[in-house]
Amino acid sequence: MTRYYDIDEANAAVPDVERILLDLRDQRAELIRLRDAVSEAAEEENLAAPSSTAVAETRRIRLRMQGLIDQMQAGVTRLVERDVTLREIETGLIDFPALANGRPIWLCWRLGEGPIEWWHEQDEGFGGRHRLADLT
Repeated sequence: MTRYYDIDEANAAVPDVERILLDLRDQRAELIRLRDAVSEAAEEENLAAPSSTAVAETRRIRLRMQGLIDQMQAGVTRLVERDVTLREIETGLIDFPALANGRPIWLCWRLGEGPIEWWHEQDEGFGGRHRLADLT
């Protein structure tokens, strides 16, 4: 069953959620950097026979990548356990399920914003955000 947040509960959850999102963003950036390093190493290996050192380094990088993926999965699980919907890691865009006059909506927040000030209908996305003050 989905939990519905009121604005005070969602704002109270933001600091913990923000820490998770910052970790996810950093882990994603590191994963991309490592992926590029592995791709570059693979291109070099295609040009010459790989040394045992290069093979060991590629293995170490791949293990680090798997560790990052595991950490990211744990972070996403923590959000899911809170019934917070992750929309985008890079910008830290999330939605909290809420009710407005009995209808389900999303309270919308992303990294860098202060208290939650935005909402949108469940069938709309970020482009359909409205100010909470306009919620009727």
